Amino acid sequence: MAYSNPLGIPAERTLVLACATVIEEMQAWLPPEMRRQVLEFGLHSRPANLTGALQAAIDAAGDDIDLILLGYGMCSRGAVGLTSPRATLVIPRTDDCIAIFLGSRSAYRQQAESELGTYYLTKGWIAVGDTPFSDFDRMVERYGEAKAVELMKMLLEHYTRLALINTGTQDLDRYREYAQRTAERFGLRYEEIVGAPALVKKLIFGPWDDEVVVCPPGSALRDDHFIQLED
Repeated sequence: MAYSNPLGIPAERTLVLACATVIEEMQAWLPPEMRRQVLEFGLHSRPANLTGALQAAIDAAGDDIDLILLGYGMCSRGAVGLTSPRATLVIPRTDDCIAIFLGSRSAYRQQAESELGTYYLTKGWIAVGDTPFSDFDRMVERYGEAKAVELMKMLLEHYTRLALINTGTQDLDRYREYAQRTAERFGLRYEEIVGAPALVKKLIFGPWDDEVVVCPPGSALRDDHFIQLED
């Protein structure tokens, strides 16, 4: 079946810019002729760097690109200010990518309301190795085990659950084992929760409803674009 989106822009004139964790959830749905660029997850640690890297990638898009799909949320304002003079920017209306993995803002809100103290993991986050848990061994080498344990307890003070999000698009066996071991190691209750590709598919194909921000050429993404509207 031919690719289509609400603007009728063909896949050949569409560029996907996504972080290394979100692209894994998008790959199964992207037409082969749709160009894609993956940015390193570590950019999230410095939102200004993320903004700069994304804007540079947008600026480098050729004149044959009319639509840019951003596999990000607002990400600590890293997406705020992004603009293109000729391409439409489309991005999920979320604070971060957890809602993307869960499938909607409402699913994320339900999880937060049921158990606020949750640290979320996905296959992508585990694979890129950029979490407090993957930092623990480096902390042991630097500070010694006793100090590392103390620092981890401080980091996890308000967390009671470690939740692995299963979107159904990845083989999780190895990552499930890691998440279970990690939860046990740091005294967290392990739980696997069902995610969904609904928001990923909505970004790629539409409909571009109130869960998606559509930013026309010449306009810039703003903070108020990401206000969480009530469902």
